Amino acid sequence: MSEQKENKRLEDFSYALGLSIASNLIQSGVKTVDPVNFMNAIEDAFAGKQPKLSVQQANQILQEFMSEQQSGDAANNLEEGLKFLAENLNDPKVTETASGLQYKVLTDGDGEKPSATDEVRCHYHGTLIDGTVFDSSVQRGEPAVFPVNGVIQGWVEALQMMAVGSKWRLFIPSDLAYGERGAGGSIGPNTTLIFDVELLEIV
Repeated sequence: MSEQKENKRLEDFSYALGLSIASNLIQSGVKTVDPVNFMNAIEDAFAGKQPKLSVQQANQILQEFMSEQQSGDAANNLEEGLKFLAENLNDPKVTETASGLQYKVLTDGDGEKPSATDEVRCHYHGTLIDGTVFDSSVQRGEPAVFPVNGVIQGWVEALQMMAVGSKWRLFIPSDLAYGERGAGGSIGPNTTLIFDVELLEIV
């Protein structure tokens, strides 16, 4: 392989590796970094230089930074979610249950209603309150099969009220979804979720 091709191959590999690392960091909740110090640390590591921080110091800094960021995100997400749900009740077609779950009936079904111990087949499309799609069986083109009592609490409650053939839009407060822990990626701590759920059958 010529030197030019080898250099190009290394350039492409390095860029691809950078994309992969950045993607993993973003998925972990890291929003931004100082690019100069980030690159300095990488260069020091590859050059075998003595790092400016010990492993223990680095781990402590990472833990403290991520904890502070998560706490801030949790508070912001909770506030935004509560505001959204309060305003959502201005829609006369939205119903709120005693638990705080909100739903809108898009299509009324006339089949049976599942119990908590049943398995169901559903199509669903999940978004954040800003419209970001985080999961969708509709986009995958394959409905999901799962036990009613094996999903988040907002779903457990809603599914038992839905008749087969129904399609509902669920507005799920964080305490009926993934709570303070979140679910990684797009679903941060205290995140309110929206799902369009179509109950296809009880299996």
